[in-house]
Amino acid sequence: MQLKYVSVIGGGRCDAADYALAEEVGRLVAGEGATLVCGGLAGVMEAAARGAKEAGGVTIGILPGHDRAPANPYIDHVLTTGIGHARNLAVVSSGDAVIAVGGGYGTLAEIGLAAKIGRPVVVLSGWRLENDKGTHGIWYATSPAEAIALLKSPLKENERPFEGEMAKD
Repeated sequence: MQLKYVSVIGGGRCDAADYALAEEVGRLVAGEGATLVCGGLAGVMEAAARGAKEAGGVTIGILPGHDRAPANPYIDHVLTTGIGHARNLAVVSSGDAVIAVGGGYGTLAEIGLAAKIGRPVVVLSGWRLENDKGTHGIWYATSPAEAIALLKSPLKENERPFEGEMAKD
């Protein structure tokens, strides 16, 4: 898979370990020449954007409100939505793939939405489906480098288990 846009999702608050993971993910996304998309606020979103910016990458932040001011300082392009948590669909839909780092129920919702619309998802830390091995469009990585490698693997191009199912609902 050629990565042009990668959505990085996670909590607006995170611990130092998840911050470091997200920052490294951002660096690697930029290293791939991909644009990093995130929710544009603090925590994992800030860390990923920071990593991407420090590596010379481009970042897009999709905010829940109408005001650009809350965007973190590492966001190049700020999009306001005024739709609150519903902006989660815009965040995951904007990426060719999604990497999740930690997070709470908002991140869980984003993981589900991404899988539902056929975006490959790699969970680096946080939410896990019991005994899942990628059968639901969700894979698990133990490092940022492994997360990027999983997204680039040919398996992801041909294996989109939920694509087209929205029309059936």
